[in-house]
Order: sequence, then structure tokens, then C-alpha cells
Amino acid sequence: MKIGGFYSDSISNGVGWRAVLFVSGCPHHCLGCHNQESWDKDYGEPYVEDDIYNQMMENPFLDGLTLSGGEPFLYCQELFSLVKRVKARGLNIWSYTGFTFEELLRWSERNADVQQFLREVDVLVDGKFLIEKMVPQKRFRGSGNQRIIDVQASLKKQEIVLYMA
Repeated sequence: MKIGGFYSDSISNGVGWRAVLFVSGCPHHCLGCHNQESWDKDYGEPYVEDDIYNQMMENPFLDGLTLSGGEPFLYCQELFSLVKRVKARGLNIWSYTGFTFEELLRWSERNADVQQFLREVDVLVDGKFLIEKMVPQKRFRGSGNQRIIDVQASLKKQEIVLYMA
């Protein structure tokens, strides 16, 4: 797995002070994507979990980790250990995905890696970026079709629960 970038501090990729990991590789190829280079799975640097984790632990102000891309759900197995370590430190996990939550649930029925990864995500911004539905003033998302979902509440209730920031 390769990564297109890592920010050890951001305030624009979820609520609070966040680290942001951009993975490489994306099947969605959304028209107007702000990160087209991330479509190529070979773009960027090799992913080294300990390097990312150690940089995060150097920042005492972090509230959590945001996974972006590319498409993080292509790498559930590779990212799972990092997510578990980060959660064990009391930080939360946000993930962006071009898949809908419903698609991820169906995928998780036949893929244990997706299922266990989804159980660790706190907030999911789901759905492809649609340029025809672009709404620049929307917080934490680029187009009106994308939802900000409280994953744990949704899994518990067996229905979509939107995250209220």
C-alpha cells in the first residue's frame, strides 16, 4: 500500500484537531476530484504504520485520525492495526469513502476485513463526489449527496444515524 500524503495536524478534515492520512488507489474517479493523483495505487510513498503512529503521538492536541484518499476501504486489512492503536489512545476515527454506507454494509457481509474495519470507524463521510451537486459551503464534504454518518450509532440501530457536529 502507498500513501499520497500525511498531515500531522488539520482542522478541516473532521471535527477537532486531526491527523489525516491520504491513501493511494481509488476506483471511483469522480469528475472534479480534488485529489486525482490518488487514483493511482502506485502514487506516493510506501505506507509505514509506525511512522504515521509515532508522528501522531508526538502531537498531544489531536482529537483523532481522518482517513482519506484515494479510497481507504480498499485497504481495510492494512489500516486496521493503525486504527486499533489510535482508538486505544482514546482518539476517534473519521473516514471518507466514495462508497455509500449501504454498499459498505453489503460488502462487509462477505468480507470480514471490511466488517471489522467498519466497527472501528466513528464517523463516515460517504458517497462519491458529484460535481453537479457540489456545495462548497457544506462542512466536511464536497457535494450534497454525501452524508456524515455516525457509524457506531448506525450499526447499533440498524439504520442510518447522521452525525451532528
